[in-house]
Amino acid sequence: MKVRNPRDREHLNIQSGARVLEVGGGHNPHPRSNVVVDKFVDTNYHRSGDIKVLKNQTFLQADGENLPFKDKEFDYVICCQVLEHVENPEKFLAEQFRVAKRGFMETPSLLGEYLFPRESHKWIIHELNDVLYLVDKQKINFIYGYDMGELIQDYLPTHSIGFKLLEKTHPNMITNRIEWEGDFKFVVNPTDPEILKYFTGKWKKEWADAFFPPKTKWQEFKDASNAFAGMVKSVMRSKGYK
Repeated sequence: MKVRNPRDREHLNIQSGARVLEVGGGHNPHPRSNVVVDKFVDTNYHRSGDIKVLKNQTFLQADGENLPFKDKEFDYVICCQVLEHVENPEKFLAEQFRVAKRGFMETPSLLGEYLFPRESHKWIIHELNDVLYLVDKQKINFIYGYDMGELIQDYLPTHSIGFKLLEKTHPNMITNRIEWEGDFKFVVNPTDPEILKYFTGKWKKEWADAFFPPKTKWQEFKDASNAFAGMVKSVMRSKGYK
């Protein structure tokens, strides 16, 4: 079942001593992962740089749809920005549910995919009522528009405090993040018009209100203050201050 929506991949409920697998660590493996697997080692088509392996991590070339591990061999599995690439999401997810007791799944959100679409992404993904819906882009004639990936993913997070605050106060705006135990609910290529309406056409104001509920001025101020304090602490830690 879905447990929660973490605000980022650095705030996961992983117990100390847990054995952690990462599927598709690519150029940015999670530092908590003990074992990292990747399907492609000779091409960067599906990632933004060469494969990186951190100290004390074991790397294996393996297909996420056929993982070479025993049932529940891991306590936790991490998968960031990979599901949208795979050919068979049912097999891919079933393998993670099989080899690990708990896990974390991160993908671009529907909004994120429209802001910075990638040709290597086969699926556009949206979470609704604790269910992750995956729609094949070809089935909805997805149109690749103006790609703002460099702006949204690189420039603004580096140069804009305001954008960083937006990411912290609305953590699932451009990213889907699900922490789960056992498994989580998902549907591949839904046929229900009430679901498909979110993937095409024009978004309505009431939909935005549902996914980004309006806050009081006080709550906005409180969330922004906490986010800013967290950013300051992170910078201080990076400079060696405790």
